[in-house]
Amino acid sequence: MEGFLRSCSAVLKNGSEDGSGVHVVLGNEACDVDSMVSALTFAYFLFKTSGSEGKTPVPVLNIPRSEFPLRTDNTFLLRESGLAQESLVFRDEVDLLGLHRAGRLALSLVDHNVLPSADSDLEGAVVEVIDHHHLERLPSPSCPVTMETVGSCATLVTERIAQKAPEILDRQVAQLLYGTIVLDCVNMAPEAGKVTPKDSQYAFLLESRFPDLPPRGALFQSLQSAKFDVSGLTTEQMLLKDMKAASGGDLKLAVSVVYMTLDAFLQRRGLNQELCEFCHKHRFNLVVAMTISFNENNEPFRQLAVYSSSTLYREEVSQALERAQNPCLNLSPMSSPYADVKAYLQGNTLASRKKVLPIVKDFLREWERRTTRRGDLDDLDELEDQFDPSRSPGVDDDARPRRYSASRQRRPAAGAGAEDSGPDEDAQVPPTPMNSLVEGCPLDNGMPRISAEAILEKFSKMAEAEPGEGGAAGEL
Repeated sequence: MEGFLRSCSAVLKNGSEDGSGVHVVLGNEACDVDSMVSALTFAYFLFKTSGSEGKTPVPVLNIPRSEFPLRTDNTFLLRESGLAQESLVFRDEVDLLGLHRAGRLALSLVDHNVLPSADSDLEGAVVEVIDHHHLERLPSPSCPVTMETVGSCATLVTERIAQKAPEILDRQVAQLLYGTIVLDCVNMAPEAGKVTPKDSQYAFLLESRFPDLPPRGALFQSLQSAKFDVSGLTTEQMLLKDMKAASGGDLKLAVSVVYMTLDAFLQRRGLNQELCEFCHKHRFNLVVAMTISFNENNEPFRQLAVYSSSTLYREEVSQALERAQNPCLNLSPMSSPYADVKAYLQGNTLASRKKVLPIVKDFLREWERRTTRRGDLDDLDELEDQFDPSRSPGVDDDARPRRYSASRQRRPAAGAGAEDSGPDEDAQVPPTPMNSLVEGCPLDNGMPRISAEAILEKFSKMAEAEPGEGGAAGEL
């Protein structure tokens, strides 16, 4: 595998000169161990089996290279497996959109099944998906989907390799896959609620074929220690270490796993200001921080915090998490030293981010639907303004009837995290045109008075009209 990885950078460089095609295997934007190893090993499988239909397979880690040192468990597993970081290709080192526009890109997704909105233009290049998260993509003949809710996506990649090309399983590839499955499935402990029979099946297969693999318990403890090593990291680095972004309507948020207790996280000096700066720098309106630590029995202990400078966003997301039933997070409020942070003890310790993220995405879809509807109501409000003679200079704004003022105030300004939008521009009635041939022009006394109620009544009649009865529109 080492030689294959070293050749990938050259493939991208030479490909830009000769116009050849590239089959990129892309993990998710968290770039955890599972995402990294699934991308590396599945690309290697495609390379060894010529399964890319003439395009050269290249694994791409879905973060900038500068962020990779924050993934301390990733760097540990690579080092233990004898692979150099320098041979990897990162997202900021390849122009995927340029390749797609040139017709040179095929894209396989591993450890996620839908592209984030920022990558929506790449959708046409997706040719295959292998994932273990909640399915958000419909299978199609042009894009087969392998999806099973196992503990680790690496289990599904191991299954593909074992069934289609078992000869490429050498010790180096096996250690990458084995370490990932053991880490994701919490040392294969049933009480952690992560391991499935298929995970156990393929972990055992790798152990049987390569008996000199590191002992399971020792490997898990080493990876776990590396993963939880956040010494010396800034708040920004902690949030970026294991983060996924999601958006809907005017709300963009981050869901980050933080490897310490929430109490210790909240006690960091200047945390509120650092959270504010993190959101401003990365254009988030809100951050959900899911902390995880382990008690003396090595059992997971989870807490959760919701930060936003917007009371509206913070309350809406918090209530969605509190009300969630699939799964129920069993949240109990904790005291927080900051008004902008809501803190909770998460009673359901089995609900990892993989299970919480679908709750967040469902909320965002509903939020987008609601804000779109509010936008439609605002458009109707503006239409009323055009026909309201009181919308003229000299009339106090507060004295004007505002049927939808409440919805207008609730909608935050896009991209600013503000809860109120700015003042409206006044619509002015144009002066009556002069015409020497017309005596007593109908507009001499201003526009006819048309009330908001009359406008709404007209729209109701238009909506109730049968097809073909379009006269009402002409009258308006």
